[in-house]
Amino acid sequence: MAKVDQPGKPDRTRGSGAQTVYLQLRQAILELALEPGSPLDEVTLSEQFEMSRTPIREALVRLVAEGLAKTLPNRNTVVATIDFAQLPVYFEALTLMYRVTTRAAAINRRPEQMVTIRGFEAAYADAVERRDALDMIQANRDFHVAIAEAGGNSYFTALFTRLLDEGRRILRIYYQSFDDRLPHQYVDEHGSIVDAVEKGEANRADALAAEHAAQIVRQIQSYIARDTVSDITL
Repeated sequence: MAKVDQPGKPDRTRGSGAQTVYLQLRQAILELALEPGSPLDEVTLSEQFEMSRTPIREALVRLVAEGLAKTLPNRNTVVATIDFAQLPVYFEALTLMYRVTTRAAAINRRPEQMVTIRGFEAAYADAVERRDALDMIQANRDFHVAIAEAGGNSYFTALFTRLLDEGRRILRIYYQSFDDRLPHQYVDEHGSIVDAVEKGEANRADALAAEHAAQIVRQIQSYIARDTVSDITL
């Protein structure tokens, strides 16, 4: 298994060990430093992080819950694979959830929810400015989950959250296709969506969300078709 870079020995305060392992493994997985299918062995990780297996196990449970790792029938844990053959089906579901959650938010949003949504919009814009891809991924996820929550349908929110979490590495490829210099027009798309939701313009919100999803899908499909990702083990 590829070694995860560590800035120093982890803090030993209660609960911090699992958080340290989780954050470092999550970053390595999202950056594709840990390739899809790589083993996440508790014993090896325990030695590597110089801590007991309990926090290692807790970190792996969190990664599995986010769709970044997978527990096999033999109970071993590996980095989740990326099934590019299933991407059209994934994109179809993702696009639908972009649309229905944004439309629902335009109909049902409350003022305090708009404050939360705008906060995540600003966090995303800041991450783009800093070219911090991992913060972009997290802020984008939080932004769209907040919109889904404003829609008021817990089933939609749960499904959309799952799709966004499963697609973190796909989104990493999206930002990589721009060398992490996301064009400002795509940042502005979030602002337009927020404006439509806040004004209660359901049809406009739906259309904006559809186009937002479409441009992401087009960019990812175009990038994957190039040789630049051919060396990724899927």
